[in-house]
Amino acid sequence: MVVVRESEAAAIRTAIEMIGKALQHYQAGRLDEAEWLSRQVLVADPRQVNGLHLLGLVLQERGRLDEAIACICKGLDLKPDYHVEAYHNLGELLKKQGRLDEAIACIRKGLDLKPDDPHAHLGLAAALLARGDMAEGWEEYEWRWKTPAMIKNVRNFSQPQWRGEVAEGRTLLIHAEQGLGDTIQFCRYASRAAARGLRVIMEVQRPLVRLFHGLPWVDLVLGHGEELPDFDLHCPMLSLPLALRTTITTIPSGTCYLHADEAQATAWRARLVSMANQGPRIGLVWAGNPDAAAVDRLRSLAPDRLAPLFDLPGLHFFSLQKGGPAAPENFPLTNFMDEMGDLADTAALIANLDLVISVDTAVAHLGGALGKPVWLLDRFDPCWRWLTGRRDSPWYPSLRLYRQPSRGDWDTVLAEVTGDLCSFALKAG
Repeated sequence: MVVVRESEAAAIRTAIEMIGKALQHYQAGRLDEAEWLSRQVLVADPRQVNGLHLLGLVLQERGRLDEAIACICKGLDLKPDYHVEAYHNLGELLKKQGRLDEAIACIRKGLDLKPDDPHAHLGLAAALLARGDMAEGWEEYEWRWKTPAMIKNVRNFSQPQWRGEVAEGRTLLIHAEQGLGDTIQFCRYASRAAARGLRVIMEVQRPLVRLFHGLPWVDLVLGHGEELPDFDLHCPMLSLPLALRTTITTIPSGTCYLHADEAQATAWRARLVSMANQGPRIGLVWAGNPDAAAVDRLRSLAPDRLAPLFDLPGLHFFSLQKGGPAAPENFPLTNFMDEMGDLADTAALIANLDLVISVDTAVAHLGGALGKPVWLLDRFDPCWRWLTGRRDSPWYPSLRLYRQPSRGDWDTVLAEVTGDLCSFALKAG
């Protein structure tokens, strides 16, 4: 029997209370208070594993990744069987530093403790896919449906989910499940389903309905909320790569698979030809959807950071930014975005541009799907879909990646883009 002295019991109670308060501050975004309280816990007891883990999370939010890794590693050294969340969080930190092999090994250790943890499986999926290990990555990605963020979106259809089999003459419902960019990226798989003899119906976000009417392999496009016709099979859109056993070399990646409405594109062409500035036309997007706050603060940049681009002569810049922070009024930036009702309208304008420069948004996907040259301004710890260690993308042959060399370093990215844009202007001239 272990006897705990009253003084020790009081110290434990105090530590638990302080950690609880620190956690409340952390969850509310009060990082100064959370860090101070976490450190106070560790002053009293440097071996307090909960305090080390929480301090690691706080430091991660502050962008101090090396310190965060050291904290969580120390906690796991003290208690290797602490819990799966610690291994998952450490794996995420390693992934943010591009240390994918270590991240994968770390997350697997956590899954040894709790094999059915959906967040750990989803973190493993992202690391595997970023490394290009798509066979296992897509399998792991199915765990998304067990996370709190996605479980509410499960479609409990009575029809079975399609697993890639040949089904001559049967009707398949493909339904969008996440963001606009995801839907643009993965709608291409309808062509593979049609090749297996299926009649394809596609349910997508309403801003995409008119654009997707031009997909040659889809019999019917519906917006979310519309009544569904009869169908035999269904498949969530981001489960299509698994159903079709996609690997890094079998991604359907033709030059373009979406097309702007010809009449609309022609009308824009006439409008743009009538404008005074007839230099190469460059579309710009600097911010993503602010509703995705955690990701958006990493992938977006303040519009004034684009100022060096406007010093280049002979170029005509167009805003493709819908919502988000407005560009400074003195920027020589043509803005027709108030006229854009949906992404078919945006596609018609992009069809008349020479280049799209964008952060990681739906417009970057749209430009790539239209076959336009796209320069993607990417954060240091990118989304898994852009892989690691490469400048091109197997998803979009016309896309070039400009990735931060270190966390938050947009200056280097924009300096490289400015230099390449100067060369682009000279060639166009």
